[in-house]
Amino acid sequence: MKPRELPQFGTAGASAPAAVLAAAPAVSEEALPEGLKERLLHQRQALMAHLASDQWVPDLAEDIGSARWFKGLGTMLGLALCALWFWPDSDALAGLPAMPLDSNAREEFRSQMIQPLALGADTGRRMGATLAAVPAAGVPERSSQQFTATLGQGDSFERMLARAGLNAEDAAAVSRLIGNVIPTAQIEPGTQVDVALTSRDGGPRMLDHLAFRARFDLDLSVKRVGGQLQLSQHAITVDTTPLRIRGTVGSSLYLSARAAGAPIEAIQEYLSTIDQHMSLDATIEPGDTFDIILAYRRASSGETRVGELLYAGLERDGRPKAQLLRWGKDGQFFEASGMGQQRTGLIMPVVGGRITSNFGARRHPVLGYTRMHAGVDFGAGYGSPIYAVGDGRVSFSGWHGGHGNYVKLDHGGGYATAYAHMSRIAVASGTPVRAGQVIGYVGSTGLSTGPHLHYELYRNGTAVNPLSVRFTVSNQVDPGELSAYKARMAQLKQVKPGAAMQSLAPRQATVGPVGGHREIDKLAK
Repeated sequence: MKPRELPQFGTAGASAPAAVLAAAPAVSEEALPEGLKERLLHQRQALMAHLASDQWVPDLAEDIGSARWFKGLGTMLGLALCALWFWPDSDALAGLPAMPLDSNAREEFRSQMIQPLALGADTGRRMGATLAAVPAAGVPERSSQQFTATLGQGDSFERMLARAGLNAEDAAAVSRLIGNVIPTAQIEPGTQVDVALTSRDGGPRMLDHLAFRARFDLDLSVKRVGGQLQLSQHAITVDTTPLRIRGTVGSSLYLSARAAGAPIEAIQEYLSTIDQHMSLDATIEPGDTFDIILAYRRASSGETRVGELLYAGLERDGRPKAQLLRWGKDGQFFEASGMGQQRTGLIMPVVGGRITSNFGARRHPVLGYTRMHAGVDFGAGYGSPIYAVGDGRVSFSGWHGGHGNYVKLDHGGGYATAYAHMSRIAVASGTPVRAGQVIGYVGSTGLSTGPHLHYELYRNGTAVNPLSVRFTVSNQVDPGELSAYKARMAQLKQVKPGAAMQSLAPRQATVGPVGGHREIDKLAK
């Protein structure tokens, strides 16, 4: 290595020692003794030479580990500590307010601060009265109290009245009167009750009157007459005409239905119902006509309630593609074209599925060796609905090893079908199912390389080729039920779109000649 060149005194590089010398205090040499003057001069020269050397600030990249290196490291750490010692703090500096505050503004701000009320705030912890609080000589009491009580979830009507301020006798009497008309347990949570209590007159307050909406079609009121509580019923006219909404599908069925005025919940139920019987992506196209019929109730007082979906229809070029009617105590939807009809042949468990692997021996795509493939694989989109190929009962529903989410149906007569690799199961073990009912959705659980349905068929406990058996599917509907189904379908199809939105107000009587004769003409004869 090339030795470091040190600056020499008297050169341009000796500016630092010159500055140190210049800063030294001026002492008259004549005032010092001869020996002391020489010693001071010698010590000054030694100090300047020591300060001019690079022993205090060496290059820390050279001679690492030497005494000179550690001395330079100490210098660096000392300077860093000095810098941190004199580092400015982060205390907030008080500044002038953005706007001038006078005494009135300060009092206003003080009343809005979160602090004890004793200091003038309107919020904060409540404090007891001090000696400065003087009790009022007299406060006039209201002649009656009027308020609204709300029935909570899981609460009883009588307890709600007691908490509202009614005495136990009145609360029990009101509950008994109302229970004679409608069971108080059937009053919906959230019902609001308007209550009025009488004046005290030196005793406890009593109920003057109360009123509330007991049902959608009934108003009840209780009033004290002659010291006794009397119940009054006020029937409300309710129209149950179903709400029918029709429209043309645009770029999005959801947006088109919303533009036609359909509620969000109704659209979601409609799409879910259609999706359970056909593929939305492959079936619905722009220009199709959607038909939604909902249960709907309108009260003459103006309230409305939208009920469940009754009918889900889809048309293309004036011909129906789907006519699904809610039917039966289970509330399932049935297609009008297949109600009460028999179908014989290969029933596909997925709509639009394509066979990707047949029944027989094959090399397993995951395990890597050849073994028996005891079913048929249908490729379909993730989440596509899977349908039962026939009526039966669920004998197994849950996780089944390499099959993943798995459902097995017992169809009777020694036949059973199984459906594997589902993303989600829609039926539980032991429940009956009908042909065409959704039992799950296509997925890729278990030993699977992608979304598909593994479909198996068993005859007397032995797996057979599902493509070799032809099912005969019947909805098992007796003639009387089929007739009622068709009558209900025709009744709903006769409802005009928007008929449920007409006014319930009675129409004005027709003024004019009836049958060509007028009373005034009779009098004139």
